[in-house]
Amino acid sequence: MLCETFSVSRTVVREAVKILQEKGLVQVRQGAGTMVTPPTKWNMLDELVLGATIAEDESLAILDHLVATRRALESDMANVAARLANAEVIDQLRGLVERMDELVDDPASYHEADRAFHDTVMQASGNRIGRAVVRSLERQVIDSARYTGRTGRAFCVASNHGHRRIYERIAAHDPKGAAEAMFTHITEAWVVRRSGPGEPTPLRR
Repeated sequence: MLCETFSVSRTVVREAVKILQEKGLVQVRQGAGTMVTPPTKWNMLDELVLGATIAEDESLAILDHLVATRRALESDMANVAARLANAEVIDQLRGLVERMDELVDDPASYHEADRAFHDTVMQASGNRIGRAVVRSLERQVIDSARYTGRTGRAFCVASNHGHRRIYERIAAHDPKGAAEAMFTHITEAWVVRRSGPGEPTPLRR
């Protein structure tokens, strides 16, 4: 049927179904055929699946969950970074905070330094898996207007206050304070950027 509809060979259809299986979108059962799976079985770390889900999610719930996931991982990594960060890392973080103070009127450049700051914290934690997950999620939404939202001068100024608090807690080797500062920063930044219906319920604590 699919072969005739799309004028392709059986091999092409089999390969397409295999790809859909890998993404968790369909399930092949012996004797029952190929069936579409419920959203709970989709591979949300797959770039195409996540991108399509975000595009179709008018409530922004998927982005709320993405931010909550990022917040959990980065808060934990900030905690560890505060215990492990050496003088070189602390100098790098201070330099990035000072650089962002100079870039509040240039959102594009500010956001590059913003990402470098967060990446420096993640690298300092030594958690390669956590960093890889966060970077993967960020890559898939970084160009989405629904994720970047409102990012003018006022946002950059407020955002960098959060960065400074994180830096200060890491420099003081205060794990709990660093985790709390990161948690608050990511939450507040998303609440300001978010422009959609309803409340960001997944972020409530």
